[in-house]
Amino acid sequence: MSSKNSILSALSQSALTAHPMPNIEVEVTPQPLVETFAASLATVAGELHQYGGLVALQAKVDELMAQNLQVLSLVEGVSGNRQVPSTAHELADIDYAILAGELGVAENGAIWVSQTQHRVTPFICENLILALPEKALVANMHQAVNQVSLAQGALGVFVAGPSKTADIEQALVVGAHGACSLQVYLY
Repeated sequence: MSSKNSILSALSQSALTAHPMPNIEVEVTPQPLVETFAASLATVAGELHQYGGLVALQAKVDELMAQNLQVLSLVEGVSGNRQVPSTAHELADIDYAILAGELGVAENGAIWVSQTQHRVTPFICENLILALPEKALVANMHQAVNQVSLAQGALGVFVAGPSKTADIEQALVVGAHGACSLQVYLY
C-alpha cells in the first residue's frame, strides 16, 4: 500500500460520523430593504444608484466611454466598448466591468454574482459596476444562502464593496487586491 493510500485509510477510520446540518430559523423583521441595503453598501465603501435603472447605467457607460475608458459590459441591454475577450489575460486593461448581480443582502450590502465567463472579471477590473434587480433584495444572509446555488464547477461570490485591506496599524487601503470602486444600479 502506498503512503498516500495508508494515510487516506487511517483518516477514513478516524472520521467522525456525519451529522445533518441544523435547521436555523431566523425571524425576519420588516424593514425597508432598499434603504437598509443603501446604508449597508455605503458602510462597505460601495455606492448605490436607486433611480433610473438600466437607462441611467447606460448613460453612465456612455459618459465613461466618452472619456476613452475601457468598459466591458456583461449585462444584457447595456453596451460597453469592449467585447468579451478570448482569454482572461486580455482583461488586464479594463477600467470598468459591468456585471449582473443576482441577489442583494440588505443587512450587509453584499451582492451575489455568479460568473460564467472569465472568473477573474470582478477582481481584475479597476472599477466594478453591478446591475441588480430591486426585487432581488433580501433582508439577511440566512435568506440569501437559501436562494443561491451553483452548478458543479461554477463560480459564485458575494461581493461586499470594493477590495479593501488593512494592516496592523489600521491603515485602510481600497483597491489593493481588486476593484477600487463598486457602484450598484438598481433596476
